[in-house]
Amino acid sequence: MASPADFLYSKEHEWLKLDGGVATIGITDYAQSSLGDIVYVELPKVGAQVEQFGNIGVVESVKAVSDLFTPIGGEVTEVNAAIESDPALVNREPFAGGWLFKLKVSDPSTKSALMSAADYDKLTEA
Repeated sequence: MASPADFLYSKEHEWLKLDGGVATIGITDYAQSSLGDIVYVELPKVGAQVEQFGNIGVVESVKAVSDLFTPIGGEVTEVNAAIESDPALVNREPFAGGWLFKLKVSDPSTKSALMSAADYDKLTEA
């Protein structure tokens, strides 16, 4: 699955989509595929202040438990409640219904530390 061109990506395999000052964040298709069947996701609390590249939860699969990082900092405004009852949604729709949380971006200039879809796809093909 090609990475959506209008998203930004971290080396830790998270994606974000900006809509004004709000970022929607999830894990990439590469990440969900590498993890295998996801059985649990620990999401941040609404209202939490998070720093760019900070550890904000875990993703547990049948293969491993991985830390979840945020590709940009800000205040968490919403979490995807559907993930709590159906963690496999991340496997089925990593770039759509499987989003993890939204946050109000504290410093939009920090997005320059992220990769384009083309650069991310090169990273995961290596």
